[in-house]
Amino acid sequence: MRAVIQRVSSASVTIDGVVKSAIGPGLMILLGVGHEDRQEDIDWLAKKIAGLRIFNDDAGVMNRSVVEVEGKALVVSQFTLMASTRKGNRPSYIGAAGHELAIPLYERFCAALSAAIGHPVDTGEFGADMKVALVNDGPVTICIDTKNKE
Repeated sequence: MRAVIQRVSSASVTIDGVVKSAIGPGLMILLGVGHEDRQEDIDWLAKKIAGLRIFNDDAGVMNRSVVEVEGKALVVSQFTLMASTRKGNRPSYIGAAGHELAIPLYERFCAALSAAIGHPVDTGEFGADMKVALVNDGPVTICIDTKNKE
């Protein structure tokens, strides 16, 4: 799994002109699911994201997690994160999991992150043409790949 995590002041997902999800301060998470991803990737990534100390403490130092600041989370599936650009100029998405694997893993990740942060996460809609808007706070953007745990 690959995730792009952004600390946001606000974020939203709009589908067909209708806002599906919107959050205030918290995390905007773009999630890519690959063929080899398993439950252990979900568990590790959810725990890692919930514990990331990327929110400011009273001294202005990034020393608090989304749990500590009671922030929200918005998770959007994004298969393009699994792109390979090693050959040519057209990205290959062969590493992205198909719907039959990606949808259940995406849903399980959202459930695991909800449990880790202590409240439900907001989501996009898998496979939909989504318009994502956000105000990146900082800016703070972190990329995590579960294949690089060590």
